[in-house]
Amino acid sequence: MLSLWHVRAQSVSRRRMRPFGRTQRSSATDGRTALHERSQYTLTHTIKQHNRAPCTLEKPAGFPGERYRRNPLEALRKWSAGVSTTRKLAIFLCGISLASCARFGTASPLPAQSLDDRASSSNTAFKLLYSFAGAPSGSGPTGLADFHGLLYGTTTGGGAKTDGSVFVRGLTGNVREIYSFQGGADGSQPEGSLVALGGVFYGTTEYGGAHNDGTVFEVSPSGNERVIYSFQGGTDGATPVLAGLVVVGGALYGTTNAGGDSSCHYQDITGCGTVFEVSTSGQERVVYRFKGKPDGACPSGPLTDLAGALYGTTNYGGTFNNGSVFKVTTGGVETRLYGFKGYPDGAMPYGGVTAYDGGLYGTTALGGAYDDSGTVFDVSAPGTEEVLHSFSGAPDGALPYAGLTLDGSTFYGTTELGGSSSGACVGRGVVGCGTIFSITPAGVESVLLRFGGHTNGSNPWAPLTLGKDVLYGTTLEGGSTDNGTIFELSP
Repeated sequence: MLSLWHVRAQSVSRRRMRPFGRTQRSSATDGRTALHERSQYTLTHTIKQHNRAPCTLEKPAGFPGERYRRNPLEALRKWSAGVSTTRKLAIFLCGISLASCARFGTASPLPAQSLDDRASSSNTAFKLLYSFAGAPSGSGPTGLADFHGLLYGTTTGGGAKTDGSVFVRGLTGNVREIYSFQGGADGSQPEGSLVALGGVFYGTTEYGGAHNDGTVFEVSPSGNERVIYSFQGGTDGATPVLAGLVVVGGALYGTTNAGGDSSCHYQDITGCGTVFEVSTSGQERVVYRFKGKPDGACPSGPLTDLAGALYGTTNYGGTFNNGSVFKVTTGGVETRLYGFKGYPDGAMPYGGVTAYDGGLYGTTALGGAYDDSGTVFDVSAPGTEEVLHSFSGAPDGALPYAGLTLDGSTFYGTTELGGSSSGACVGRGVVGCGTIFSITPAGVESVLLRFGGHTNGSNPWAPLTLGKDVLYGTTLEGGSTDNGTIFELSP
């Protein structure tokens, strides 16, 4: 018997999408929609007696793009908008089969609580801090920065022109928009966490700027915004995606997802991305241009500074075209540390790496022992990788896009989907609203919380932010108006 459940999309409208990093948004589509459209395949589920994996997550027929495209959140909304009632029922059945995958996975050592069941026996304390309302305020928050007890962040959509915003959550709990992007020269669709330097914040927008290839911007706590650099595309680089910035020696370093080496072509885009340096006065320099194979293509996660060298990940490229972990000096000397195979070690490391005790720890959004539910990994030496945990969909989650946050000797992270097959997140092409998890360097994984959707939040996509004795985070959707949330977690 090949399958116990076999659910596929049969009624999905076929659409062609531009590869990620270059998808153009219509005027009727806000940044949150565009971001969630860059999502992965749906959790169309097959249980197989197969020597690779008993639980397989497949890309459904008709889903836009060739294997998730360059930016994996570009497609989900556009795809799910064409899903029929019959398909929604199929997805619900998919949820039932997904739950049965739990018997193949590793049981969580701690009981996890649904947001609809916060009084469970779990010791995890969850608090919903804010629900975004959409335009003219923000929609679809991503990363947070804790600055003297204040939480600063960006929304990918909403704002006066639906091109995103910068906000602050004050000590009293009030959330205030301090800047609304106009979508032109000032930038559009900010993603990633802000970084503080010299009393102001710096960040990136994926679009907008003088050439519509993205920007590096500066914004003061009072809301004065200034573009310090507009990417030009071509050899210069384009579309910094979720990367955020890191400060090294007073300069800002980051990555672009496209542009760079004109001889490197990935799908129908020229350039496989860059590592760049920009001064606060706007002087920009391309540090390294990716070549695809074997070094990597399409970096998106934040860089990590270790003793003056920068470490990061690429979504694609590498030896097996499943992404890579790399090191690059500020002088532009690049070393590929590991190339992912897909099975069983993971594929598409989207969120960068976190350094601890001589190792580089991170997540892959896809791949692993359960075939495309994702992994947590450790690269301890060039060419040496260990999978600490393979996600199985239910009950522990699927698609960990965000990187890991270290507190003491424990890592914390999120999965965008999976966790619970509750009906709260069935019907939009997904099964399960995502999870928050912890994991030790030895690979002991615990699900701390399974999101329940509706007023409590769904689809966490950005990394968690460490505060004083708590973790802060955001969900891309959910909340009282389904425009995303800010939450607090006390592990």
